[in-house]
Amino acid sequence: MKKAHTVPVLMYHHVSPSDGAITVSPKHFEDQLAWLSRHGYGSLTTDEFAAHLAGEPVPDKSILITFDDGYLDNWVHAFPLLKKYGYKAVIFVVTSWVKDGPVRPIAGQGQPLPDTPSHAECERRIAQGDSDSVILRWSEIKAMQESGLIEFHSHTHTHTRWDKSERAHEKNALMAQELQQSRQALLENLGSVSEHFCWPQGYFDADYVRTAQQAGFKYLYTTHAFGQNRAGSDPAHIHRFAVRNTTGDSVGRRIQVAAHPVIAPVFNRFKLWKRARRQRA
Repeated sequence: MKKAHTVPVLMYHHVSPSDGAITVSPKHFEDQLAWLSRHGYGSLTTDEFAAHLAGEPVPDKSILITFDDGYLDNWVHAFPLLKKYGYKAVIFVVTSWVKDGPVRPIAGQGQPLPDTPSHAECERRIAQGDSDSVILRWSEIKAMQESGLIEFHSHTHTHTRWDKSERAHEKNALMAQELQQSRQALLENLGSVSEHFCWPQGYFDADYVRTAQQAGFKYLYTTHAFGQNRAGSDPAHIHRFAVRNTTGDSVGRRIQVAAHPVIAPVFNRFKLWKRARRQRA
């Protein structure tokens, strides 16, 4: 078996026909999965990914597919396509947003589908206390988990940027509380909680890292795109890149760059230099 040098981690939020930020259309999502399938890529579980970081071999052309927040469209549009192509994925859920109720229809069943609005509209409804209309239910989470294709992990309890709040001076204690509440919700509803955790809105600092590790989380997922997840990489700083609403060929080129042992480090250094230069300007 040819071993993977590095494992690119893909970051999604929405798969929906609604236009808007951080949204991939079902047509493009299927094209991306079809590209992966045609080119022999396989998706890892988080256990397999953790083993890779610890130095154990995983197949060449391995990727990890992740979704943030746990939107309803992950069930309605993404899950049927992942099942069609046989790809595994990880969803990081904001546990206070998840409610009870029956499963809703999904694409391909021939039933009218629930509305899956834009990201801005999802944010508006959540802020007004109506997360149930745009976020997964526990019944849908359990159905996906039982399929063996989808895993669920913590993305905090409320998705709050405490460092930007009026209680910023208490942010470390508040984050510790968030993590405890999230772990408890996952334990009560799914029966287990893992060592995998994704930062809300991508923010973290050294205090937050220590807080998460003390809460029992080892594998910490960032929104930092320009780095490689190699064997021996720090599990407290997992790189992910956002997948755009584009073709499979386009995403495929980005995956190939991210996994290349020579091109990727040069590409990442250039991107980080360019970003630093913009910030200085």
